[in-house]
Amino acid sequence: MQYGIAFTPLVPTLVLWIALAAIVAISALLLLGRSRGAAVRVAALALILLALANPSFTREDREPLSSVAAVVIDKSPSQNFGTRNQEAAKAQEALVDTLKKIKGLEVRVIEAGQADGETDGTKLFGALSSALSDVPVDRVAGAFLITDGRVHDIPPNAAALGFQAPVHALVTGRKDERDRRIAISAAPRFGIVGQPQTITYRLDDQGVTGQRARIVVRRDGEVINERTLASGQTSNVEVDIKHAGANIVEIEASPLDNELTLVNNRAVVAIEGVRDRLRVLLVSGEPHSGERTWRNLLKSDASIDLVHFTILRPPEKQDGTPINELSLIAFPTRELFQQRINEFQLIIFDRYARQGVLPIPYFENMARYVRAGGAVLVSAGPDYASTSSIWRTPLDTVLPAEPVGVTEKPFYAHLSDAGKRHPVTRGLEGSASEPPRWSRFFRTVETRNAIGAPVMTGADGKPLLLLSRFGEGRVALLLTDHIWLWARGYEGGGPHLDLLRRMSHWLMKQPDLDEEALRLQIQGKDLVVLRQTMADNVPPVTVTSPSGATKELTLTASEPGTWRSTLPANELGLWQATDGALKALINVGPTNPKEFSEVTSTTEMLKPLAQATGGDARRVADGGSIDLPRVVPVRASGIFHGDGWMGVKMRDASVVKGVGVLPMFAGLIGLLLLLGAFAATWVREGR
Repeated sequence: MQYGIAFTPLVPTLVLWIALAAIVAISALLLLGRSRGAAVRVAALALILLALANPSFTREDREPLSSVAAVVIDKSPSQNFGTRNQEAAKAQEALVDTLKKIKGLEVRVIEAGQADGETDGTKLFGALSSALSDVPVDRVAGAFLITDGRVHDIPPNAAALGFQAPVHALVTGRKDERDRRIAISAAPRFGIVGQPQTITYRLDDQGVTGQRARIVVRRDGEVINERTLASGQTSNVEVDIKHAGANIVEIEASPLDNELTLVNNRAVVAIEGVRDRLRVLLVSGEPHSGERTWRNLLKSDASIDLVHFTILRPPEKQDGTPINELSLIAFPTRELFQQRINEFQLIIFDRYARQGVLPIPYFENMARYVRAGGAVLVSAGPDYASTSSIWRTPLDTVLPAEPVGVTEKPFYAHLSDAGKRHPVTRGLEGSASEPPRWSRFFRTVETRNAIGAPVMTGADGKPLLLLSRFGEGRVALLLTDHIWLWARGYEGGGPHLDLLRRMSHWLMKQPDLDEEALRLQIQGKDLVVLRQTMADNVPPVTVTSPSGATKELTLTASEPGTWRSTLPANELGLWQATDGALKALINVGPTNPKEFSEVTSTTEMLKPLAQATGGDARRVADGGSIDLPRVVPVRASGIFHGDGWMGVKMRDASVVKGVGVLPMFAGLIGLLLLLGAFAATWVREGR
């Protein structure tokens, strides 16, 4: 119980102060004037003032509250190195048992720093703050951190902790640990496809000096550079950006003898490949209704540099008009198809037939261009089945079907079984219904000896769209010239933009549209393994985590041509997947996580903060055995550690369970006191 006096004035506080000033003045006059009964009069006035202040005796029934000590256990991936986890478990058990024996102390154990695929670094103080968020500051007795010392959210000063109590660090690991790592000094985030980018890196060795290491640089799993570096040496490597999207560059150092871990021997740089303007050559054999469709599509793409020629005046139409009087632009055939053909990523022939404009050797150039990695798209009409067809040139060696005639009748285009799986045509809007929700075509070119299965079929189930590969290049053959009906909205139109854009990008080797591909994606906290294939089944995929752990996944079909599986992305760093033939890489989180940048244990990172709070940082294991200091309850001190001991700050916090109040001037007692004071004054005045 606690006793005290409380005041509840009967008049405003200002009135009390005025009354007090008046009483002091009157008392001073009485005492200085040596008036008879001055002391009695002063006492009577004081009692009147006290009665106006209305004092009361109080009694509080209080229940003491326990002090709270927090024990934070570091569960970050770096604790898996060596025997740190075992040391931490033994230290936790011994420390918690000791703290629970202290009377009036509540112990809270918090596990923090677990890898979740998102958080970069070890965050212990955030977890500590959350665990003590419901504890008043005057109840916090202190905090113990069982960690390897590599903590990445250390407050800048003790005041930022939010409480005034000691913080102690119990560090796992050994003093003599050694480790090797690759540190990235400078690396680009983006690069133009086809142009080299420079990465600067450094070989760091901790615990040893004068060592040398073999450095291997890989791009998307392919070795592109090897060299030898000494500890502390910096080097550069030039990396060619081969494709759009993420180009994963790994820089790996050979192991150091008896080093702590191999995880940080490899650094990863993800360079986003950005294509420069793609050059497309569009050659229209004659003006026709669908010519504008191709031009509008290609001009609407800001990444495409379009060169378009329409043959308006073939050689057989020569009428003797002087060249300087013609308003037409001469077709620079030699420049385009011999000197600069390799500058184009795609050549489109739109209803083009041999008209004497392109000599036969130029078609041979185009066939070589395709086999070397180029792309040709033929949008065919009656021209393809005519005697002047481009099939009847050396280009036939890379065209996927031989024309035999033209069919003129209305039909709906359908996706074939292959088309339902192919990324170019899969899921085209309107394809799921029968008939498809798009307009009809009225003409198709009949073919034979098609290479590969068509992805779209036309009248009587005959091929309408063929996508083929020849050597390193690709060829598309669209066997109708009525695609413009979709663009014009005839009978509701059709998904011409999606179809033509995907087809063009497939020809220009957009990785997302490859028929056979293995990809890794991050969705929330899950790693998604995607397998694109034209086959009926897929082999299992082996996934390797950044720490080297492997897991075999069996994929399930999610939609035609796509198989998938998921697993938790609970580690930061480079994940790899392979099915034996294809390989995929993805980096989860930052390219080089703080958690693995420096992994040797240390007391130096936490010692300044611990000592600022009166605590200390020391190792829990010395010579192989756990050596914990004694834990001592301390009531009043600024230092909470010493030789062989650590202290917790015991608090005197309590909660009020009940209150009793007895007014001094209430009732008969107060009346008697006041009457007695007046009576004493009257008696003294009467003498």
